[in-house]
Amino acid sequence: MDYLSNRSSKSLYKALLSLRTDDECKRFLRDLLTEAEIKEFANRWKVAQMLDQKVQYEKIEKETGMSSTTIARVNKWLTKGKGGYRLVLKRFENKNF
Repeated sequence: MDYLSNRSSKSLYKALLSLRTDDECKRFLRDLLTEAEIKEFANRWKVAQMLDQKVQYEKIEKETGMSSTTIARVNKWLTKGKGGYRLVLKRFENKNF
């Protein structure tokens, strides 16, 4: 079974979509994830933003502490993934978050 489309995953997507404020999101993610996981996801998102701005790997490594392997993995999903990073990056372009 496809883990992205199973019942549990769909329930998680609905839970995320139900969040209305930054505070609600912060509270839910803190209960759902460990502090280390939140930091990891936040850094991956920062890497995606920096890659989108054409920042070199070395600078990204220095600023985020992420390995070149992780940066390459994020770049792979940014360029050849399901389009999730691109979708949100485009939305960020249109608004100031």
